[in-house]
Amino acid sequence: MDVYPASSALILVALVPSPRDLEIARLLGWYRVPLRSAPKVISVDYLAFYQDKAFGEEHRWRIETLAEVRGHELTTRAQLLRNEPDHPRAHEEYYKIQLGPLQTLPRPILSGRWRRITFLYTTGELLRSAQTVRDLVVKSEERDVLWRSLRERALQSGQYQAADLPEVGLDPLLLAMLGELGKKK
Repeated sequence: MDVYPASSALILVALVPSPRDLEIARLLGWYRVPLRSAPKVISVDYLAFYQDKAFGEEHRWRIETLAEVRGHELTTRAQLLRNEPDHPRAHEEYYKIQLGPLQTLPRPILSGRWRRITFLYTTGELLRSAQTVRDLVVKSEERDVLWRSLRERALQSGQYQAADLPEVGLDPLLLAMLGELGKKK
């Protein structure tokens, strides 16, 4: 069975900071993203999980799994993690992204030199051929196509009005940073 998404699929690579978070995604079918640091567009087809150093020597700094995105909603951390009512961020807003089953990639995508990633937009085509995380970066000639797709998704989701989103394409890494800055205002 081919676990790779269609070539045109929009994929958000997201940092998964701990094995516990990946286990929640696997068992409960959701992943959380703090609203204050979320990328501007979360209406994507798939999430690919970039594993942090907490995954140990053999599984850190790589992407081994992905899951289809089936929807999202805004809630609080306390609603998501009811056993942590006194957490310092318990009342902060989070996106709860509903997921299909986690799928293991046939070969992991290694970080190469990169160590810290929060969010990165890519495509199914790039995911299929990537050897390293750097291979997931959308090249300049493809950025306009990616931006138009992300813009269209954002407008369809009802989260944004056309005036909220620029017409011209921007670097997907820059878009993620701009989304984080916009949430801090």
